[in-house]
Amino acid sequence: MEAVRIKVTIRCNVCGEKFVLRGRRDKDMIDTGFKQCICSNANDLEIEEHGMY
Repeated sequence: MEAVRIKVTIRCNVCGEKFVLRGRRDKDMIDTGFKQCICSNANDLEIEEHGMY
């Protein structure tokens, strides 16, 4: 099965910064290339995915 393209909204719960990225869903994994927020937070993030149409 081919990876499905999705749109992902990532919000930092530390500083409130919001990122909207495109990525790929392959089984249970989402790959956007996002590593950490600009405030160096890499763990306390709220992730919401949206389908690409």
